[in-house]
Amino acid sequence: MPGVTDLASLQVEITNEVSDNPGSLIPVLSAFEKYGLNLTHMESKLHQYSFGGACFQVDFEGTFEDEATQLCVAELRDMSHVARVQQIPAREVPWFPASLRELDNARKTLDGGTALISEDHPGFKDEVYKERRSSIVKAAAAHCHGSQIPTVDYTEQEHETWRTVYHRLREMHQTYACSEFQSAMAKFQRHGVLTDDGIPQLFEVSDVLHGLTGFQIRPVMGLLSARDFLNSLAFRVFWSTQYIRHHSNPYYTPEPDICHELLGHVPLFAHPDFADFSQTIGLASLGATDEQIDLLATLYWFTVEFGVLQVDGSVKAYGAGVLSSFGELEWACSPNPSDDCRASGGLQAYDVTRDLRNPKILPLEGKVACRTAFPITTYQPKYFASPSLGAAKAEVMKFCDSLSKPFFCRYDPFSQRIKVTRSIKMADPSSTADMQASKQADYFESLKAGSHEL
Repeated sequence: MPGVTDLASLQVEITNEVSDNPGSLIPVLSAFEKYGLNLTHMESKLHQYSFGGACFQVDFEGTFEDEATQLCVAELRDMSHVARVQQIPAREVPWFPASLRELDNARKTLDGGTALISEDHPGFKDEVYKERRSSIVKAAAAHCHGSQIPTVDYTEQEHETWRTVYHRLREMHQTYACSEFQSAMAKFQRHGVLTDDGIPQLFEVSDVLHGLTGFQIRPVMGLLSARDFLNSLAFRVFWSTQYIRHHSNPYYTPEPDICHELLGHVPLFAHPDFADFSQTIGLASLGATDEQIDLLATLYWFTVEFGVLQVDGSVKAYGAGVLSSFGELEWACSPNPSDDCRASGGLQAYDVTRDLRNPKILPLEGKVACRTAFPITTYQPKYFASPSLGAAKAEVMKFCDSLSKPFFCRYDPFSQRIKVTRSIKMADPSSTADMQASKQADYFESLKAGSHEL
């Protein structure tokens, strides 16, 4: 497949007299072959509400300024059975990064890297912590493609916070994490990273991960917009924060931190099935409409973030939001969550969820999960389960294939570019941040009003 600017489109109409004859398209295809024009996409259709001839839309490598293209078009127009040949304008799609380097332009955060330090953050009144966090964010903002991931000289207090979180999670992972996650963690530990020694440097983890499945890690300032985050997955890139939660409460953070990223997300990117369906969601997001981005982001939420498996009658976690949360691991996976667990999840603040003893566990169906509302500051009232990671991968791929888009694409790891099948042009860059904020506000308003259905 060629790059996003290397294609042109023609519409070729064959006269009604011969359009039904076998082989009527062969001379047309032979003309493209004669002039060395490689076809990337072709579709046929009849004229609507008429008995006219067949119409073929053809995309090929080249431009209309190329001599080979001009000679081919002239020959097509001279064919007696060709009624018309006309140029098709490039199809406009939302902007997306076309190369790995262009991810530098696709990292818009919802908070600018600072606004998540709000009053419910344990470090809100700690000026030293906020200054420390800001310096780490500043270094991440300065990072660009091809440069070394900035190192952070973590303090002993920060390392101790990591160890506290690590030991508690590892204990719970043995009971509630899926076997694929535990195997993946073992791979990193054999390489001497993701251990209880202390916070690893991001470049160390990225190097190990890249050698396993081709995924790599880049530093980010904060929570990315859905479009930018999903787009990056197409390149097998995962964005990770480098700051750590406040030491006064290592068991709680209202924002993604390095514990959430490295102990929740990263391990399963070393599993082929998980890596594949994460990249599939990313490829489906390229050039997607805002509505499609919302659907994909929601499906991502219920799989990569909060996905679970049902294995031999037990619920096991594979979603990072579950795997990195002590309370959510018990809530999602235990057959009998404790009263303390239930009370700490935030669901008892709302009438509609106050009496929930267990979350609902539903079979993963992409078309259902993608339209299911969810909270971001409480436990999930429902989860979607698959019998295996392979089954989750198949369901995600099936859903992505069902999205209507004007082109298909794939990532070429050798050129580090996106290859497409049809002639497209990109609109100006846009963000889904406002849409995400509005969706969450509507969700909690419905909870408060008691009108939300579980």
